[in-house]
Amino acid sequence: MVTHSLLSLSIKSIKSLAPLLDRVLIQRAKVVEKTASGLYLPSAASQAPPPEGTVLAVGPGAPRKDGSIAPVSLKEGDRVVLPAFGGVPVKVGEEEYHLFRDSEILAKLNE
Repeated sequence: MVTHSLLSLSIKSIKSLAPLLDRVLIQRAKVVEKTASGLYLPSAASQAPPPEGTVLAVGPGAPRKDGSIAPVSLKEGDRVVLPAFGGVPVKVGEEEYHLFRDSEILAKLNE
């Protein structure tokens, strides 16, 4: 079984992290601890991260067998549905981000 440790980077801004190949840099949506009406949710309900996030950066794409590049299907700013597990966590300062392969993203949320 392979486990990923949390990569802690000493960079000043997540903007300086550029994904390679078909990788996508995602910031997961924050856990909602309080409803719009001001009610606090129990801690058990707020432990699991929401299954969605925002694309911050994308790689150029992965090479096909013929040498051409298969572009990534997402772009910066897209909201996406993420799998419950997977991705490589990257911590910059106090913020945590994740790198996924384009093919691991489950869906794009259209506004």
